[in-house]
Amino acid sequence: MSDPAFAVLDLGTTGYRDAWDLQKTLHAQVVAGEAPPTLLLVEHPPVLTLGRKAKEGTNIVVTRDYLRAQGIEVLDVERGGDVTYHGPGQLVAYAIFPVGRKVADFLRLLEQATIGALHTLGLPDARPNPGYAGVYVTPREVNGLTYEQKIASFGVAVQRHVALHGLALNVTTQLQHFDLIVPCGLHGTQMTSVAREYELRGLSGSPTMTDAKAALTGAFTTTFAPYDWTLPTFAAAGS
Repeated sequence: MSDPAFAVLDLGTTGYRDAWDLQKTLHAQVVAGEAPPTLLLVEHPPVLTLGRKAKEGTNIVVTRDYLRAQGIEVLDVERGGDVTYHGPGQLVAYAIFPVGRKVADFLRLLEQATIGALHTLGLPDARPNPGYAGVYVTPREVNGLTYEQKIASFGVAVQRHVALHGLALNVTTQLQHFDLIVPCGLHGTQMTSVAREYELRGLSGSPTMTDAKAALTGAFTTTFAPYDWTLPTFAAAGS
């Protein structure tokens, strides 16, 4: 496999605000042609973020006082989508990549890379769900009802033709924290994780976060190999 055309920066566990500030700094540098496109890999302490469709947090189902008592911050951010949870055991990937006006195509590439990573991690049924952003595995019946099983969420912003934010893949995430919200505003959907799927399928050797980072980086490298990386100049020109 050839070297990727983008930089990869592993931040380990980093607070959401600090990672957000770094995204903005890198975004400005990529727009100006002063830094290469960059993929940030990070885990966050527990936090809820509200995207542009979040409608003032109406899909948070507990009080703000309860969240404060639990040490869970709520932040309004510029990405698309509704409310989501980030926390330990979740691999968040921020793709500071040139996009131009091809936002829908970029989102499909993010899906493709995530699906490829999940296949590498031993979940061959990972798939998109037409009409919904994100990556899913096979639906599951619970108490006579069938629920979609969402394993990765997406939300991006594109400013001056360069993206920021990206995706969140549940690896060993504490899924009970999603009970604080209606994830992404979707009813009839359960959040799942790589670890939960391994457990429910009776598989041994559940992948670690290190495995997930390697799989996702490899899948991004393959998926974006033919990508047009010339847009930072186009963006800087104000087109």
